[in-house]
Amino acid sequence: MTMTVAELIAEPQLGLTLIAGAAGLENPITWAHTSDLPRLWEWVTGGELMMTNGMSIPADAPGQVALIEALVVAGASALAIGEKMHAPQLQPEFLAASDELAFPVLSIPFPLPFIAIARSVAESSMLEESQRLRQTARMYDLMRQTGTSGDEWRELLRGIGGNLDAAVFVVNRRCLHPWHADDPTLPADVSAALAPLLSAPVDASKKFLWHRLADARDILMMDVPTHADAVLVVLPRSVLHPDAVVLLHAATVVGLVLSRITLARESERRLGAEILAQVLDGRVGAAEFERRIGDFGVPADEFIVASLAGADDRQLTDVHLSLWRHGAASLGVRRLSRLHLLLPAVGTEEVLRHVVDPGVRIGLSRPSDVNGLQRALQESLWALATAESVAEPLLIYAEGPSWLGLTSFEEGAALVERLLGPVIAYEAGHQPDLLITLKTFLEAQRSVQKTAAALFVHRQTIVYRMHKIGELTGLDMAETSTIAQLWFALQIHEAMDAQNLAATVTRPLHRPRDP
Repeated sequence: MTMTVAELIAEPQLGLTLIAGAAGLENPITWAHTSDLPRLWEWVTGGELMMTNGMSIPADAPGQVALIEALVVAGASALAIGEKMHAPQLQPEFLAASDELAFPVLSIPFPLPFIAIARSVAESSMLEESQRLRQTARMYDLMRQTGTSGDEWRELLRGIGGNLDAAVFVVNRRCLHPWHADDPTLPADVSAALAPLLSAPVDASKKFLWHRLADARDILMMDVPTHADAVLVVLPRSVLHPDAVVLLHAATVVGLVLSRITLARESERRLGAEILAQVLDGRVGAAEFERRIGDFGVPADEFIVASLAGADDRQLTDVHLSLWRHGAASLGVRRLSRLHLLLPAVGTEEVLRHVVDPGVRIGLSRPSDVNGLQRALQESLWALATAESVAEPLLIYAEGPSWLGLTSFEEGAALVERLLGPVIAYEAGHQPDLLITLKTFLEAQRSVQKTAAALFVHRQTIVYRMHKIGELTGLDMAETSTIAQLWFALQIHEAMDAQNLAATVTRPLHRPRDP
């Protein structure tokens, strides 16, 4: 068993004496470490007897009290000070703090070498080393037996907890929600205590954190390798904390198993994306899709479509994993810079708001079934375009503000058909260069020269194309009102074109530039 402070003092050959902090004599000592650096507590991982020649101790009372408090927070078991060396006078406030915090302060008789104390602690730790090896071996055996299902994940955490004699949780650093969909949630008081600790900027040099609650319960935390923001939280059931090395192995095992689970989720995501793409492209019918959608946990008779767009594509990469971790089933496909998700109609909005990065814009359709998928997709895209235009993080179709003065994609489709329909019909049998020319012309502030340079064509070609657009639409291209109407129509068309899956107008605007 681990040596306690009282047992170390009882070693007659050492001659240690207690100065203060008698209430902490049962503190276990896992190691003895010497340091004379000013910030003594930074060398503590939990359970150490810190030995100093006194140079680490401030001379003033507030500094000495702060030292005691920092050592307690870091998880040290006791402080031993060399006699007749460099220690300043120990202030009454220092001794009072030691008693109040149950943190023993010992005196090392001169000229006893510090190494003699370290050797006594190390010898008593030999049995602990044997136990550490057995615990580590059991940890990796648990990993070998664990699959990727929820039941096996829970068994893994229970096994690790039993091995450490502790309750074990894996949580997201940002929100403290379970990292795995089937992981239990943290107790409320633990979550409240960890929130300010884990929301602070991450110090890459500190992989292990220790915190004591008001009721003297301890919380141990360690980052999970390979998974950013995943934290292993351990609540010891006894006063003897799990060894820091064993905790490191536990975090490694958790990380490896989470990697396997993530790969399984990625395989499911790819399969779902292929099925959804086939449905949207008309290669799979509604009946077949209705039969298969349930495999992904999304109800066939009542789901919504969410369309997401972010300033950075990486913001959309792990949305499916975040939804799964928060218990929300999804089926999605990426098209260009947008992510389209099918989600259960109930309870999805708040989950999306929680898991998606603040810079991402989200448009939600009304509830639909498999027969109304295309319409729901159009609704979500319309809501997304509205959210982007008014800088709202999330909007639901028909519940948000109007977009460009229009309240529905039917109105938008009618506007596009009225203004651009003749051009779209003409391009169906010709090279599709009129719409892209019109779009570039407007973006170039109606400069023929800039438009020609952007499209790599002669300026006279631009003049001809703009004349052709006016001829087809019957609009006077010199009129400001005409330009305004066409600009509105192009915005609607771009949001609803075929490449973005809203197929009311099928000809995409974007194509390679003319050589």
